[in-house]
Amino acid sequence: MAHPLIDQLRFTRSEWLRALDGVSAQDALHRFEPMNSIGWTVGHLAWQEQRYWLTMPQGQTPVPELNTLVGYGRPATTPPLADMLNAWRTITSMADAYL
Repeated sequence: MAHPLIDQLRFTRSEWLRALDGVSAQDALHRFEPMNSIGWTVGHLAWQEQRYWLTMPQGQTPVPELNTLVGYGRPATTPPLADMLNAWRTITSMADAYL
């Protein structure tokens, strides 16, 4: 049985995906300054999970391009939503095996 915080993380992820349902690729590219685009936000959350669950504890970085594309302190970008969701799914599936 998973720790309650891990269950909460998984629930939050599912709600995050539900919130993104119906967002068009075009809408996800739009940036309402000073906020980042939806594509960037998805990529940044993937980057966070990659750092916390894969890179730091296990030395794995399956999507290294996230470090420069959506990492902390990097210039604003508007990556495609589909690409960032693919990265997010890759990372979270690997993280789940660790968690």
